[in-house]
Amino acid sequence: MPLSLYNTLTRKKEEFQPLRPPVVGLYLCGPTVYNDAHLGNARGPVVFDVLTRYLRHLGHLVRYVRNITDVGHLQGDADDGEDPVARAARAQQLEPMQVAQYYTTRYRHNMAALGCLPPDIEPQASGHITEQIQLVEEILANGFAYEINGSVYFDVPRYNEQYRYGQLSNRVVEELLAGTRDNLAGQSEKRSPLDFALWKSAGPTHLMRWPSPWGPGFPGWHLECSAMSRKYLGPEFDIHGGGLDLMFPHHECEMAQSQASDSHTPEARIWLHNNMLTVNGAKMSKSLGNFITLDDLFAGTTGSLSQAYSPMTVRFFLLQAHYRSPVDLSDDALQAARKGYRKLMNGLRLLPKLQALLPGAAPGGDEGEIPTPPGDAEVQKLTADLFAGLDDDLNTARCIASLFNLLRKLNTLATTPAALASVSPAVLTEAAATYATVVTELLGLRDEPRANAEELLSLTLAFYTEAKTAKAYDKVDQIRAALKGQGIVIKDTKAGVEWAYSEE
Repeated sequence: MPLSLYNTLTRKKEEFQPLRPPVVGLYLCGPTVYNDAHLGNARGPVVFDVLTRYLRHLGHLVRYVRNITDVGHLQGDADDGEDPVARAARAQQLEPMQVAQYYTTRYRHNMAALGCLPPDIEPQASGHITEQIQLVEEILANGFAYEINGSVYFDVPRYNEQYRYGQLSNRVVEELLAGTRDNLAGQSEKRSPLDFALWKSAGPTHLMRWPSPWGPGFPGWHLECSAMSRKYLGPEFDIHGGGLDLMFPHHECEMAQSQASDSHTPEARIWLHNNMLTVNGAKMSKSLGNFITLDDLFAGTTGSLSQAYSPMTVRFFLLQAHYRSPVDLSDDALQAARKGYRKLMNGLRLLPKLQALLPGAAPGGDEGEIPTPPGDAEVQKLTADLFAGLDDDLNTARCIASLFNLLRKLNTLATTPAALASVSPAVLTEAAATYATVVTELLGLRDEPRANAEELLSLTLAFYTEAKTAKAYDKVDQIRAALKGQGIVIKDTKAGVEWAYSEE
């Protein structure tokens, strides 16, 4: 079964065919780096990480680009107000790039903790001002933008004469206009309330500004992704992804910019959107007090949840639902995810034990056709089912359910000699290898150390003290030797038993 993906632009699942095989170009909208990443920021990167892994597994040469927005994303996604990076810099009396670099580093650390492979290219908006200015010049020259007072705006009504603004989000311009309040007092310099900024004029006190043909200013938020995706993936590429909340206006404006430029393309052939995340049924927001950063989630320092949850538990939690389905965060949901994740990890631990139960190579005998063992067909079907979910619009929930089905069979084979004898070693070896591949290489789940080293060491020293009190010197020596093998020495002092790092 070939891979199919749901295309937001066409509202249907389509068989994936690269534009320039075997190369596949992927672009994911990255974070605006003025604050710590929250759990909602993680869903897109986790989804695209699995997509990248699977495409590479299928033999494609993937170029995965995920941007960093460090300039141009105005407050409330509007065309006025202050850039949140500049606002944070002003509040903390720092350079804007200090703020951007600090939160970029923390974001990358969070993504690595979640098991996300780094993108092949991670461009920053502030490093691609030249490309963005060139894109604005093309749109102006093609008659789809206008300049006023040093700012340049995209002309949506003019664009809509030739294309259709709203084609991605399935919105109608007339309805959009009806939902806006046209500023009749003349406070807005835009010709239409639907027009959006390509370039904004900046006064001398603005912290982030660059020279341009229209005077000092900075790029609009939507412009950066169109310019950087074109630079690294070409005028049209395979897949553009992001959260459902970015479909309008961000992705809609991206598509319009690309079609109005010299590219004359919808930018991406497939637009892939992951659904949103709620907390106990309510939208995540700071005002509701349920805003959960990834660091708080990992450390357990959030009032919305009762305890800490490890990065792999969180990754499993996100993957156990299809990316187009909404996900609700709660203690019960995370605890269930932790159980499921640990079940898969126990499956990995089972594999070498199962392999050890297999018989060795059969001795030579009479030549002739060897009958297929009766259990092979079932195991082969369970193994093939692991990929059926991934092929069907990257349905990781279905893939995980298939993993549990195969794991139940593997557990039966490990505990029932008659069942094990009904499966050929080659089929069982293939099933075990595929299970490990899907869990670790495709879903990106890895085993996490769950033991606290300090607590284990304290417990070991307590056993040492008990053995010494009981004069069980063989156990005392055994514990000393075991700890020394770990680079730790035990010291008996007047104050009690202590430990130190071995200096040998």
